[in-house]
Amino acid sequence: MLQIPRKPGPRDRPILIVLHQETSSPGRVGQILQQAGYGLDIRRPVLDDPLPETLDGHAGAVVFGGPMSANDDHLDYIRREIDWLQVPLSEDRPFLGICLGAQMLVRHLGGEVGPHVDGMTEIGWYPLQPTDEGRDLMTWPSMVYQFHREGFTIPDGATLLATGEHYENQAYRYGDNAWGMQFHGELTLAMMHRWVVHGAQRFELPGAQVGSAHLDGRLVHDAALRQWMMGFLDRVFHEN
Repeated sequence: MLQIPRKPGPRDRPILIVLHQETSSPGRVGQILQQAGYGLDIRRPVLDDPLPETLDGHAGAVVFGGPMSANDDHLDYIRREIDWLQVPLSEDRPFLGICLGAQMLVRHLGGEVGPHVDGMTEIGWYPLQPTDEGRDLMTWPSMVYQFHREGFTIPDGATLLATGEHYENQAYRYGDNAWGMQFHGELTLAMMHRWVVHGAQRFELPGAQVGSAHLDGRLVHDAALRQWMMGFLDRVFHEN
């Protein structure tokens, strides 16, 4: 029988994963993408890994969070990453920025990143409210996990999709294929345990929750967050 060659599709190309610490992991996001049939091309610019000049060989990109700030212009790799975001934007490739990654995209687009005016943080589980535009796109989780001391403005041309109490801007979309979220849907249980241990000194900051609340909240809220993350990633990395 004549075998007609299958036309190569997006899942034949890996997704670029950008991490910001030597021990960082793509966590649940990586697991979901691999289960969907994608390979992962993991790069750590902080360790001098180069970023590709084009995403022709990738199905898209995810830039994750980290303890540094998108305003750390004295760090060469931060400046390079922010400049590099022109690649997925100009090529209209699927892109997702999580926490620091979302803030980098905001800076690339001319928006601002900075602390809360009253010094508030979001470290733990907090309510999420979709905007009308966000609600039209999908159903959102009611509670999400946060670990940040800075937020962002919504750049010109971007659409606000979800809001929070202390940090109003929680998720946005720019164009058809670029997305940013302030909250974390990627944490496995092991990752949350590490964050709670290594980040314990931050639990005394204004607005932060104690460590036990992080783990107790996971029992209540994480199943819905995980289910949402699966659907959201399917939307971001849609088959064209």
